[in-house]
Amino acid sequence: MAETFTYALDGNLYINLTSKCSNDCAFCVRNEHSTYFGHKLWLTREPSPADVLAQIPADISRYKEYVFCGFGEPTIRIDALCEIGRELKKRGATVRLNTNGQANMIHKRDVTAELAEAVDKINVSLNEATAKEYAKLCKPAFGEAAFEGLQDFAKKCAARGIDTWFSVVDVIGEEKIAKCREIAKSCGVALRVREYIADSE
Repeated sequence: MAETFTYALDGNLYINLTSKCSNDCAFCVRNEHSTYFGHKLWLTREPSPADVLAQIPADISRYKEYVFCGFGEPTIRIDALCEIGRELKKRGATVRLNTNGQANMIHKRDVTAELAEAVDKINVSLNEATAKEYAKLCKPAFGEAAFEGLQDFAKKCAARGIDTWFSVVDVIGEEKIAKCREIAKSCGVALRVREYIADSE
C-alpha cells in the first residue's frame, strides 16, 4: 500500500509526518476513520525529508500554504519538520504547522527558535478552557500540565515572530469560547473558532 506523505485539500498541501501523538483526543478523526476526506493517513513508514520534498511541486505557488498536519503530532519529528520547512521557505512557500503545542515538553527543550526558521504560522489546538477539562478531553501524555505547557509554547512562538494563534471548535459553547479568548489574550495570541467537522469520509 502506498503511503500518503502529502495530500491536497482546500488549495493547500498537507504534510503527514507521523502517526504518533502525545494526545489521545476523544474527538480525533483517526479514532473513527482510517481516512480523512478520502486520504489514507495511517503510516506504516515515516517519510524522510527527501520523501516529502520529492512530492513538492516545482511551481511552489500551486498551493496557498504547505501545512504540517496529519494523523499524528508533527513536532514529534522536529528535525525532519524543520529540514522540510526551511527548504520550503527557501523556495518561497508559506509554511504552517498545526500542533497540540506540546513540542517543548516532548523534546524537553525549547524548540521554538528552530521552528521560527522553518514555519511562518502556527495553529495551536487549545480545545478546552481549563487544564482539567483539557486533560479529560485530550488525554495528554503529560496530564494536566500539558495545558500550561501549550500556552507557554504559544507565548514563545509569538515572541519569536511566528504568526501564532489558538484554535477551538465551536461546539464547546460560548461560555468556554469566552474563557479561551481570555487565555489567548494573556498569551499574546489570537483565538480562532473553527466549525466542527463531523464526518470526513
